Amino acid sequence: MAMVARAAIALLGLVVVVALTPGRAIWWLMVVLGLLVAASFAWTGHGAATEGPGGVIHLVADVIHTVAAALWLGALAALTILLLRRTAPDDLAIHRALHGFAGLGTLAVALLVVTGLANSWFLVGPERLEGLGTSLYGQLLIAKLVLFVLMLALAADNRYRLTPSLGLKLQGAEDPVAALQRLRRSIAVEAALGAAILGVVAVMGTLPPPAAL
Repeated sequence: MAMVARAAIALLGLVVVVALTPGRAIWWLMVVLGLLVAASFAWTGHGAATEGPGGVIHLVADVIHTVAAALWLGALAALTILLLRRTAPDDLAIHRALHGFAGLGTLAVALLVVTGLANSWFLVGPERLEGLGTSLYGQLLIAKLVLFVLMLALAADNRYRLTPSLGLKLQGAEDPVAALQRLRRSIAVEAALGAAILGVVAVMGTLPPPAAL
């Protein structure tokens, strides 16, 4: 049922993109449809397999985790495209996007950390942490966490160093091209790490978690 619903929502999104004129209302509709598609994966993954009283908690945590990841990676992809297409470093759209992404990224990261801990409780459990690296699932989970930490480091550098540096150069009437180039490279690397995480998660979804063994 979840897969059928996902396909129907995705088809509706395709019709909206092809048939309707682009605009703010259409953009928000596509955001909602995209988040519904992302959330539907929780019903066909490990989050829906937990039985007992914790099943609902695990499913809700998995839904929030998936939606938060979609928000972060989707906004990151849009920001990457914007930075690559816009050539003027004093473009107001770039500054609006950078400031907007900072707030959205912070919210997404907070949700990912909290729900990630909840999911790990159900899928791994504290009693299995010591032997986490002995299974392929555990090894992939460790790889995912390493990539996530690298993304956090880049995101923090972008927000607290590179973006303010670009702003200072613009305020001081200095040449901002070099600062914008550094920001572009950092955002591109962060997007590549996000794509790598998606690949790791795709494989993890096919494996039994330690709690199921």
